Amino acid sequence: MKPSLSNNEIKRIKSLSQKKFRDEYSLFVAEGEKIVDEALRSGYEIEAVYRREEIGEDRMSRISQLSSPSPVLAVIRKPAQEQIQIPSKGLFLGLDSLRDPGNLGTVIRIADWFGINAIFASYDTVDVFNPKVVQSTMGAIFRVRFHYCDLESVCKGFMEAGGRVYGTFLDGKDIYSCNLETGLDCPVMAVMGNESEGISDRISKIVSDRLFIPPYPADEPGSESLNVSVATAVTVAEFRRRIR
Repeated sequence: MKPSLSNNEIKRIKSLSQKKFRDEYSLFVAEGEKIVDEALRSGYEIEAVYRREEIGEDRMSRISQLSSPSPVLAVIRKPAQEQIQIPSKGLFLGLDSLRDPGNLGTVIRIADWFGINAIFASYDTVDVFNPKVVQSTMGAIFRVRFHYCDLESVCKGFMEAGGRVYGTFLDGKDIYSCNLETGLDCPVMAVMGNESEGISDRISKIVSDRLFIPPYPADEPGSESLNVSVATAVTVAEFRRRIR
């Protein structure tokens, strides 16, 4: 049976490009064969799936949030926010005011690749259900636990639980030569900062270990800094390398 698609439904789906309507309806959109397939195999509640061959090119272009509409689009219910509990062990990411959707999506893919236990993001981090975020995760959004939270309180909770909170700074210690807790014996969080401002002062005061990713050659730095998603990949890769 072909899914019905009235003009009102088209307007509702199109409105999900805006956060206020995603929050109002508690829905978001995923597009593309791979991402929709990931959604269908996840535990997420799928409200509807629309395929181009069923609804036609014109209607698909009207509901799509991409410049070139994909062959399939799913409308998905947002999961309920889980109550945050400080873990006893594991490796986690903390995101301090990330604003770029592409960066967030890539960070989620990195977290999925490296088996990060969960991501804790400050409330002012870009919406994880932003269409550009969802698209750039390439389906990883359905596998990575993601929490919006008072990041300062969560970082303090990690420390109070006997864990470590790491952050990347230009004045930090060389990540390749310093000791790192890997999360096998205590909770470990690696905090990544805002694209332009880095880690905020309030989080910096809590960080137990300041790390630095050195350039090569060390005495001939080129770029001023790394993109936050690249820095995330380098950082978590080093943590994971230590347990092999």
